[in-house]
Amino acid sequence: MIKIVRTVAENPDFIELVKQLDADLAVTDGDEHAFYDQFNKLDTIKYVLLAYENETAMGCGAIKEFDAQTMEIKRMYVAPDYRGKGIASKVLNALEKWAAELGFSTCILETGTRQSSAIRLYQKSGYNQIPNYGQYAHAENSLCFEKKLKDW
Repeated sequence: MIKIVRTVAENPDFIELVKQLDADLAVTDGDEHAFYDQFNKLDTIKYVLLAYENETAMGCGAIKEFDAQTMEIKRMYVAPDYRGKGIASKVLNALEKWAAELGFSTCILETGTRQSSAIRLYQKSGYNQIPNYGQYAHAENSLCFEKKLKDW
């Protein structure tokens, strides 16, 4: 059974999963990895979720305040051995619920044009593509998405 746990960015399981995520992204992003990596530092993240099966951390995600109404989804990842089991959807749904509980009405996120699985997840989860925002405004290989949150 999958258990979703709220935690902080200093959690060792989160740090390990993020290392795996960054290694994957270094390959996928290629020469652009340094550009994207600068926006994904853990010291600015307060709200982290981990997905566990038994005592094994299988996936993670985080939210970071973007503005007074908006949380940005960050650091979404599921370890390769656990993909295809709906873990990312569970983590994303729990992040949205947490953002709503904190009083936010919208979630936004950025993903890469090469991240086809992530794009499908976000579209399937009700996210709509929006113009690239903030630091991603002129990033050709970025896609940005938004979802208005429902009341939980």
